[in-house]
Amino acid sequence: MFLVDTNVWLERLLDQARSEEVGRFLNVLPTDRLFITDFALHSVAIVMSTLNKMDAFVQFVQDAFVDGALSVVRLEPEEMQRIGFLKDKFDLDFDDAFQYAAAEKYGLTLVSLDADFDRTERGRKTPAQILQAQ
Repeated sequence: MFLVDTNVWLERLLDQARSEEVGRFLNVLPTDRLFITDFALHSVAIVMSTLNKMDAFVQFVQDAFVDGALSVVRLEPEEMQRIGFLKDKFDLDFDDAFQYAAAEKYGLTLVSLDADFDRTERGRKTPAQILQAQ
C-alpha cells in the first residue's frame, strides 16, 4: 500500500519530465493500493486552479476517485505536534513532514520524487522503484 506524494500527481497532471514514469506506475498499480492525503489533494487542486487547469483536476478526481478506488487519509489536529517534531528531526518542509507523518500513521510506503525523504528513517520509493519491484 502506497501513499502517493503531491509531486507525483502533479508530475503526471502537468506532463512534466517524469510524467511517463508516473503514468506507468499509475497504470500498473490498482488504485485500491494507492492513498493520498487530504492535504495533498487540496494542494493539487490549488496548483491546478492557479494554472487554470481545473478541467484536468476534475478529470483526475473522476478517474482516481469516482471510477477508481483511490482513498484519502488524514491527520487529526492533535497530530500536528508530530508534524513539528518530524519537520525538525529530518529538516523537512511542512508539507513533507505532513506526508511523512501520514505514511507513518497508516503504515504506508511513501512514493515521492522528493529526495528530502531520503534522509528520513522510512525513506521513500520513486515510481520507477515500485515498478521494478512488481
